[in-house]
Amino acid sequence: MELTLVVLAAGMGSRYGGLKQIDPVGPSGEIVMDYSVFDARRTGFNHVVCVIRKSIEQEFRAAVSSRFERALPVELVFQELDDLPSGLAAPAERQKPWGTAHAVWACRNAMHTPFAVINADDFYGRHSYALLAQCLRGLPPDAARYAMTGFTLRNTLSEHGSVARGICRLNETGELKSVVEHPKIEQSADGLRSQADDGAWRPLTGDETVSMNLWGFNPTIFPHLENALKNFLKTSAGQPKAECYLPAVVDDLIRRDAARVQVLKTPDHWLGVTYTADKPVVVEGIRGLVARGEYPASLWG
Repeated sequence: MELTLVVLAAGMGSRYGGLKQIDPVGPSGEIVMDYSVFDARRTGFNHVVCVIRKSIEQEFRAAVSSRFERALPVELVFQELDDLPSGLAAPAERQKPWGTAHAVWACRNAMHTPFAVINADDFYGRHSYALLAQCLRGLPPDAARYAMTGFTLRNTLSEHGSVARGICRLNETGELKSVVEHPKIEQSADGLRSQADDGAWRPLTGDETVSMNLWGFNPTIFPHLENALKNFLKTSAGQPKAECYLPAVVDDLIRRDAARVQVLKTPDHWLGVTYTADKPVVVEGIRGLVARGEYPASLWG
């Protein structure tokens, strides 16, 4: 069965100041995306689609996708501001991409099989991909039945500052009831806490299930994404920094009983560079995984 890995990488150039400035984290110069593709491939994914901006195509091919395109097919899809549902147009002053929901929608013509969606710069771990691959193989292909790999909050924190996480509520069968963004979660002297919109702090246990944007879909998601984009653009197109986020779209589908999402709880620890000081933690974490034999010292030989 063909399974596709969709990598959301359109923001790589702007976040890192140019692809050549992406720092290696592996012992042979690997970047985080190398580990994502490696893990996906060995758990059954056999096709990669990278969503990028057209302006970074040549640099991306040379610096990133050329690393693993010999191991499995790689396709590039472009997220552009003017690629919108019929009858809609981007305001002339708009510069910022339309968000992760738009990035996934950009894949609509390239996707005919179940697929996973990941962030380009997040390390999720082998078990996370294995759980998702197994679930995707069993989902009905023509129904709005999706999946999300859920992490334990304490396994996704930074030692160097607050983080934003989508905290999930599950029903009795392990399906997602809601995902609510918490933009500031931090460790205090009294324990883990989250700051609400009203400024008040609320305690957290660390056992909460959180979304790290590791989703599983089939092509039935694309009409839902298109409708969400239409609604978003009607209300928010004039806001220069507004974005249509994938978790918000999924949350709305669940609330309207238009989709069901199975949550797959992973034991893996997320690794990512939220702050500059996080990079040594990521490097050391990967070094430990290599030492334990979970990854080869050189991923692609």
